[in-house]
Amino acid sequence: MTAVSVIGAGAFGTALAVALAAKSPVTLWGRDVAWPRENPRLPGVALPDALRLTDRLQDALAQTVLLALPAQVLGGFLADHAAALDGRNLISCAKGIDLQTLQGPSALIHAACPAATVGVLTGPSFAADIARGLPTALTLACADAATGEALQARLSTGALRLYRTTDVTGAELGGALKNVIAIAAGAAIGAGYGDSARASVITRGFAEMTRLATALGARPETLTGLSGLGDLVLTCTSEGSRNFRFGLALGAGRDFTPGTTVEGAATARAVAALAPKLGVELPISRLVAGLAEGRIAMEHALDILLNRPLKEE
Repeated sequence: MTAVSVIGAGAFGTALAVALAAKSPVTLWGRDVAWPRENPRLPGVALPDALRLTDRLQDALAQTVLLALPAQVLGGFLADHAAALDGRNLISCAKGIDLQTLQGPSALIHAACPAATVGVLTGPSFAADIARGLPTALTLACADAATGEALQARLSTGALRLYRTTDVTGAELGGALKNVIAIAAGAAIGAGYGDSARASVITRGFAEMTRLATALGARPETLTGLSGLGDLVLTCTSEGSRNFRFGLALGAGRDFTPGTTVEGAATARAVAALAPKLGVELPISRLVAGLAEGRIAMEHALDILLNRPLKEE
C-alpha cells in the first residue's frame, strides 16, 4: 500500500497523482483507468512508473487519501464508501458547495467519516500545469495544526509548494465561490462589456466572497490568500478555466460543451439558496444562478446590476 492515494482519475486528480509520484509511489483510483500510460484528459502527459492505476477501491486506501471528485459527486461517493474511508487523512480537492445539503466538502466528509482527519487542498492551479511540473502554490487547510504541518511536508514537491492554514472554512469557500465569479467575469467578456467591466466583476465579486465566507465563520485574511484572491485572479483571467469558458459562452449566447463539469454553476445555485438564510447580499452570485438556470437573459443582466441603489464601496 502506498502512503498517499488519489480518488478520482479526472484531469485534476491525475495531475496531482503525477506530481506526487515524482516524490514517492502513489495509487490513483478511477472507475475507468484502462488507459495506456497517458490519461486522455491530460494529453501529452506520460504517467510515471511510480503511479499505480486501479479500479478497486480497496487497493487505493492509503493513510492519506486525496478526494479529487466533483463537489456534486462527493456526497454520494462518501455515502457508498464511508466505512472504508473513515479513520484516515481525507483531503478534499473539490471546489464547490453541495446542492443537496448546502454544505462544503469538509462538512460532508466530517458527517460521513467522523473518525477521519479532514483537510482541504485548494488554490490557483490548472491540471496541465501541475502535471507538467510547472511551479504551483496551493493552500492546505487542516484544523489540527500538527497534522497540517505533517501533511504539508508529505504533499509538497519541488514544483508543488503548499502553504498551510487552520482555516478550513475560509480555504474551502474561497475555492468554491471564485468559480461563481469566474462565470460572471467570462459572461462580461463574452457579452463584449470589456476588461474594465471584468475588473469590476472581480473586485465586487471578491467582496461577495468575503461577505459570505465570514458569515460562515471564515477568517477574512484567508480570502486574501491563494485559496481566495489567488484562485479568483487565475480563473477570471484565463480561458484555461472551465467556469470562465462557460461564462464566455453564456455572454456570447453560445452553447457550452455538453457533459463538461462546471462547478460554479451548481455552486451559484447553492449560494443563492444559502444567502437569504444568512442575511447576506450577493447580487453577482444571484445573477450567475439566474443566467445558468436560464431565468435571466444576458441582455438584461447588466441592467439588473447597474440599476441597484448607489452605495459606499
